[in-house]
Amino acid sequence: MSPIAVLVVTWNSASVLPGFLAALPDGMAGLDWRLVVADNDSSDDTVEVLRTLAPDATVVRTGRNAGYAAGVNAALDAAGDHGGVLICNPDIRMRQGCAKRLVDQLGDGVGIAVPLLYDEGRDTPHFSLRRESSVSRALGEAVIGNRRAGRFPRLSELVTDPAAYRRPTRADWATGALMAVSADCLAACGPWDESFFLYSEETEYCLRARDLGYATQLEPTAEAVHLGGDSQVSPRLWTLLTLNRVRLYRRRHTALATLFFRGAVFLREASRAAFGRRASRMAATALLRPGALRATPGP
Repeated sequence: MSPIAVLVVTWNSASVLPGFLAALPDGMAGLDWRLVVADNDSSDDTVEVLRTLAPDATVVRTGRNAGYAAGVNAALDAAGDHGGVLICNPDIRMRQGCAKRLVDQLGDGVGIAVPLLYDEGRDTPHFSLRRESSVSRALGEAVIGNRRAGRFPRLSELVTDPAAYRRPTRADWATGALMAVSADCLAACGPWDESFFLYSEETEYCLRARDLGYATQLEPTAEAVHLGGDSQVSPRLWTLLTLNRVRLYRRRHTALATLFFRGAVFLREASRAAFGRRASRMAATALLRPGALRATPGP
């Protein structure tokens, strides 16, 4: 069997790469693998860190801050023959045997396998499974909040049922910080959509895979720590996340449905802005702009 290609997209990632690389051998235990990194024109020491700590890695320099999806595509192009891929954020820390447990789930209708994700310093897993966007789910999140609404499948995208994280569970999509993708799924789906600079690219890919018969499934015995979370604190990134969520919905639904969905998302952000959340205020303002849903080059 061909090796698993571990694909990583970096941008000014020098501070988190040493921890990722240190955890990689244990995380990949039991698999034949090789590392391919696409660097989006980092201005820090990212490439030097890779050359020092991972001299055998294939490093692709895109020459620009091309976005996450473009980085994934660049790494895929450089990966050569493989038996599937593991797409990782550099701020992921895989636990022992994580990758093999994911790869073992691929097949029998599963094209994408994801692990339990833990926030740093927490013992309970992050709610990483999602349902496809709908007007009722956007309204539910606006009125009662996504975590409380998550108990009701029609009222939230977020899957919050603890039982769903204790067994292999299929979902419409999942947080894309770490995912194993089968070679068959990759061949059927083609490249990642580069019009999403950041956020919603994994959503689009999982939904596209599902439409083609490849499910996304959680494997609870595979575990990793995710150090990320910038979208929760940066108004600019939160705004990009919000706009891309509506842009993706528009691609898959009618103009009228999109109007209602955009209104529901605006209600959520405006209500939170009223309580002083600056990121929501910026997102709500952006949603009112006539050209807000045009593709943008990112932050």
